[in-house]
Amino acid sequence: MEGEPTRMMVAVNESTIKGYPHASISSKGAFEWTLQKIVRSNTSGFKLLFLHVQVPDEDSFEEVDSIYASPEDFKSMKKRDRANGVHLLEYFVNKSHEIGIACEAWIKRGDPKEVICHEVTRIKPDFLVVGSRGLGPFQRVFVGTVSEFCAKHADCPVLTIKRKAGETPQDPVDD
Repeated sequence: MEGEPTRMMVAVNESTIKGYPHASISSKGAFEWTLQKIVRSNTSGFKLLFLHVQVPDEDSFEEVDSIYASPEDFKSMKKRDRANGVHLLEYFVNKSHEIGIACEAWIKRGDPKEVICHEVTRIKPDFLVVGSRGLGPFQRVFVGTVSEFCAKHADCPVLTIKRKAGETPQDPVDD
């Protein structure tokens, strides 16, 4: 509809690099690319919907049903919640608010590729943005790719953003 912002769901995840408790290289890259190439200066024309899927039994995480939409929402969080992936969403929400773009963020629990596709069906964004590690065919067999699954199964257009070659860690499976 005219006048309503374009709703972009952005699937984000934590880095797999040991001792690096931040957004993954692919998530940050997809977010920054989306801001530079799609949003540009039209911040009122878009709403970002950040989804982080926590894998069960990782950090003894319990599902969080709250929606975080402003930096103030994170100030009341307990330390335990902040340690369980919420800090990841805080990064993206704070960056969005700094540039004046509306957003929501939430965490779900389960298999990332299945949960992302389920949330796409439930939320009905205009499109989905996912980062990609750029794994080779051998690595994809053992690790699998969330981005490929979403491109095939999500009920909306999917934009896959590859991470830059210079950002690839020593082990390309890491992100």
